[in-house]
Amino acid sequence: MKRLHVHVSVDQLQTSIDFYSTMFGTAPSVVKPDYAKWMLDDPRVNFAISQRGREAGLNHLGVQVESAEELAEMQARLVKLQTPMLEETEAACCYAKSDKYWVNDPSGVAWETFHTLDSIPVFGEDAQPAQSAEGACCIPLAGPSDKGACCVPKQESKSAACC
Repeated sequence: MKRLHVHVSVDQLQTSIDFYSTMFGTAPSVVKPDYAKWMLDDPRVNFAISQRGREAGLNHLGVQVESAEELAEMQARLVKLQTPMLEETEAACCYAKSDKYWVNDPSGVAWETFHTLDSIPVFGEDAQPAQSAEGACCIPLAGPSDKGACCVPKQESKSAACC
């Protein structure tokens, strides 16, 4: 069964944790110094927030699948879109190791389709947030106007280091 994934960049992590915990009626399942995640069943969503140097607002959307077979099914759908797609295997991001595919919708909104393999102790490949490194972090197909801020590397980037 698939789960919608929503990742929002926030200005004040603790204030946002308090807000979303009240709104969802439950505490996050993961809390880190720069990140929190709720794995909700009603509605069925993986909702994440982070404070990592990106402008507040929608970071990216996604579909989380539960198996490699479901990921292959989603990849076949994405291929039919005939749009640039980036494949990542065992990508380390958002305190997890995942296999994933990235595409942008016609308006430039980044979509991540992923299967989580394991949890990891750091946000990305290293323990330091990549606040301003070009080509670092997660949304590898983001537009060129988004260069420089964490979690939105340049479009020509071929790899991602964090969610």
